[in-house]
Amino acid sequence: MTTVTVKASQTYDVKIGRGLLDTLGEEAARAFQGRTVCIVSDTNVAPHYLSQATHSLERAGFTVLAFVFPAGEEHKNGHTYLSLLEYLAQEHLTRADGLVALGGGVVGDLTGFAAATYLRGIPFLQLPTTLLAAVDASVGGKTAIDLEHGKNLAGAFYQPKAVLCDLDTWATLPADILSDGCAEVIKYGMIGDADLLDTLAQGDFREDPEEVVARCIAHKRDLVEQDEFDTGSRQLLNLGHTIGHGIEACSGYQLAHGKAVAIGMTLVTRAAIHLGLCPEATLPKLVNLLREYGLPTETDYPAADLLAKMLSDKKRAGDTISLVVPTGWGKSQLYPVPVSQLPVWLDRGLGK
Repeated sequence: MTTVTVKASQTYDVKIGRGLLDTLGEEAARAFQGRTVCIVSDTNVAPHYLSQATHSLERAGFTVLAFVFPAGEEHKNGHTYLSLLEYLAQEHLTRADGLVALGGGVVGDLTGFAAATYLRGIPFLQLPTTLLAAVDASVGGKTAIDLEHGKNLAGAFYQPKAVLCDLDTWATLPADILSDGCAEVIKYGMIGDADLLDTLAQGDFREDPEEVVARCIAHKRDLVEQDEFDTGSRQLLNLGHTIGHGIEACSGYQLAHGKAVAIGMTLVTRAAIHLGLCPEATLPKLVNLLREYGLPTETDYPAADLLAKMLSDKKRAGDTISLVVPTGWGKSQLYPVPVSQLPVWLDRGLGK
C-alpha cells in the first residue's frame, strides 16, 4: 500500500492498494464521531460493492444506510442532489455522522457536494471505484453537480476525511471505462512529467497500477496544496477540459469524461502548434499514446456547437478563459485567451 498525504484546509491521507474496502469500517471510526453512515453509490457500483462496504462498517459498530441513484453523468443534477439531502434529513443524520462516496467521479462529486451543504457540512470519505476517480475526482476537494447550462456549475470546495483507492474494485470495470481513466493519467504527464509519459509509452501500467496512480495523486496533491481554491496553478489540472467539457455537453453526456478530455488535449495541442506555442513533434507523440490506451483523438462536432457550450465554462472570467496549453512533451502552461479568440483556437484545433 502507498499513502499520499494531502495538507489542504483539512489534512488527510489518500491510500492506494488492494483490500482497502474491507478497512472502510476502521477508517470511518477514525473519521466520524457519530455511529450512522450513509453510503452513496450508483446502480453500476452498488451491486458489486455495497454489501462488502456495508459489512465492513457494521463490523465497526455503525448503523448503515444507503442511497443508490441511477448511474450516469446525466444524473449528477439538482434533482438527485436534493433527493439525497431529503433522504439524509428523513433519516435524521447529524453533524457527527458521515457519508461514504462509493463509486466513480459522478458519485464522488455528488456525495461531496451533499456533505458540504447538508447541515452546513458533515464529514465524508471517498472510496473511488474507477481509475479516473482515483487519480482525479476523489482528491482535492472539488465537489459539484451539473446544471442544464454546463458541467460542475454548482459546487463547493470541501475536502474528504480520507480517500481509499482499492485497486481490487477495478476488477469489475469494463475495459472501456478503465481506458477512460487513462486520459487523466496521460494528462498528468502532459502537464509536467515527461518521464511519466515515457513510462506509459513503454508498457501498459494497468497491469500493476499502484505506482503510477500514486504518482498522479502526488502531482495533484502538490497543486492542491499550492492553490486549494483553484485561482492559479491548480488550473493546470484542466488540460483538455475546456474543450472536453464542450464535447461532453454536445454529446448529451453520452461520451465519457476521459474520452472527451483526450480529444480536448489533442485539439488544444494542435491549436498551440498552429499558433507557434508548441513544437510540431508533440502532437504525433500525444496522439499515438492516447490511441495506445484506446482513447479517441478527434470529434465531428462543429466549432460553433462547441463554442456555445464552452462559453459556460466555469474557468471563464469576464471576457477571458484560462486555457491550459501544451508547450512541449510533458510541459504545459496557463494561457489567458480572450473569448473573442476562442473560435480561432477551435478552428486550429479542428484542423481548419
